[in-house]
Amino acid sequence: MVSSSRSDASLVIIAKPNHSSSWRTNKLALLAVSVPSLGAAIGFTALGAWPVLPFAGAELLALAGALYYVNWKLEYRHVITLDDSVVSIDKGHYAPKRRWRFKRDQVALAITPEKHPWEGPGLSVHGNEETVRVGEFLNRDDCLSLMALLRKELLVRTHSPMSRIKL
Repeated sequence: MVSSSRSDASLVIIAKPNHSSSWRTNKLALLAVSVPSLGAAIGFTALGAWPVLPFAGAELLALAGALYYVNWKLEYRHVITLDDSVVSIDKGHYAPKRRWRFKRDQVALAITPEKHPWEGPGLSVHGNEETVRVGEFLNRDDCLSLMALLRKELLVRTHSPMSRIKL
């Protein structure tokens, strides 16, 4: 998903993966699975088949861990801020973990054509010394939307396969 907002002197573009459900919805789904699973496990435990209960607990714990991990991965985002003198790119989950800053007059956009019609083009912002990929987790439509936003703001200096990329 790509969203943008423009203020007086800057443009902020936020690119993040599409969510199928929120963390609250995942917790409700876990609860919906837990009630019958634990109900059956407690019933079997009451009948003397006690080894069923730890396996049911382990199964629910694994499901909860998987749901949390997927939700955490989907909170990853790229925040690209373009103002009059600086282009900054922040990447991270919930808060920026990595940050790049480029002078506006020394930055350009590199576009790598897609290898397959379902994929989106590869997008990189590069300065004099460093190249940063942006939006690599986006689907084709969102990637094209991000490319259109960046093309309006940055020069496109390369439109070919990339040779070296730093992540």
